[in-house]
Amino acid sequence: MNQSDETPNPRAAGGCLCGQVRYRVTGPLRQVVNCHCGQCLRTHGHFAAYTGADRHHVEIIEDGTLKWYLSSDKARRGFCGECGSSLFWEPAGGGTIGIAAGTLDPPTGLRTIAHLYIGDKPDYYDLADDLPQFPGAAGDRG
Repeated sequence: MNQSDETPNPRAAGGCLCGQVRYRVTGPLRQVVNCHCGQCLRTHGHFAAYTGADRHHVEIIEDGTLKWYLSSDKARRGFCGECGSSLFWEPAGGGTIGIAAGTLDPPTGLRTIAHLYIGDKPDYYDLADDLPQFPGAAGDRG
């Protein structure tokens, strides 16, 4: 995503269902993208809506039950070991972190801007909006 896809200077917070993992974001959040990849489908039980931020702008303020799962050689996923909430997606060696948009405290001020990995989308739902669709990550040409 490019700079115009960021919300300027938001202050956001969020956490898991049981409240044992809490975080805050002190810098800009990327607008939301819906990921339809096979891993997100299995992790979330449906497609996943993710925002993102520079890693150094995300502070974990309660992490007693935060667990990390190395889901591939490209990324790890953070979740609450108590309630199971899926919270983060962090690329290996990257300076960013994906944040499950539904874990943010409202209001977020964000909007959904694209669908990713639509080639993995299952047959039980349709995409009925006019948002851009990508066969892989945004910018991939398949």
